[in-house]
Amino acid sequence: MDVTTLVFMGLAAIVVWRLWAVLGTRTGQEQTPPSRFARRPEPLPESPAETGTILNHPAHEPDPEVVKPRWAGIAEPDSDVAQGLTAIAAVDPAFDAKEFLEGARGAYEMIVTAFARGDRTMLRDLLSRDVFEGFAAAIADREKRGETIETTFVSIDKATIEEAELRGKSAQITVRFQSKLISATRDRQGTITDGAADKVVDVTDIWTFARDTGQRDPNWKLIATESGQ
Repeated sequence: MDVTTLVFMGLAAIVVWRLWAVLGTRTGQEQTPPSRFARRPEPLPESPAETGTILNHPAHEPDPEVVKPRWAGIAEPDSDVAQGLTAIAAVDPAFDAKEFLEGARGAYEMIVTAFARGDRTMLRDLLSRDVFEGFAAAIADREKRGETIETTFVSIDKATIEEAELRGKSAQITVRFQSKLISATRDRQGTITDGAADKVVDVTDIWTFARDTGQRDPNWKLIATESGQ
């Protein structure tokens, strides 16, 4: 074996040794190099001390939102009124008790002032047939005597639903109105025979409104009246 051969053999041994030192030997437990498309691990969140964030103690967490009863502010839960309103809403999904009360307040004022003026046209649209006939008869008697009524609304202090029920297709709701009025009745000569033109009086009326839920007409009409205490 000549010298040249020995030199090449030595160089080959050195190359093999360097490869072994760099790569090592495979044991079967090496980790596979990560893929370029693998999802990178999310960085760990910083501690509150590092971010300056103050963590809320569980005892200070806001309470879950409390679900209010359907007729909150209108009727007590499970009361007869609440059950009646629920029955009405079951056949009339568009029914809204708060909107009804607002409409009832407006109707109350219009009916009282229309009666004082003797406005039969307006009353006919707001009253049931039986109630209209009673109002019309009272107006006729007043006119025959030559009397006039002056009525001024000061305020409607309160309007509350006292009864609610569904009778067949007829939804009926009774409302107690507490109001302040100035009212005076004058005879032919203009003399005040009842009430006072400068005195505010408290008035309580209990009125019942009804609507046929089988009809498309959404309007309610007054079907009964009585004076309250």
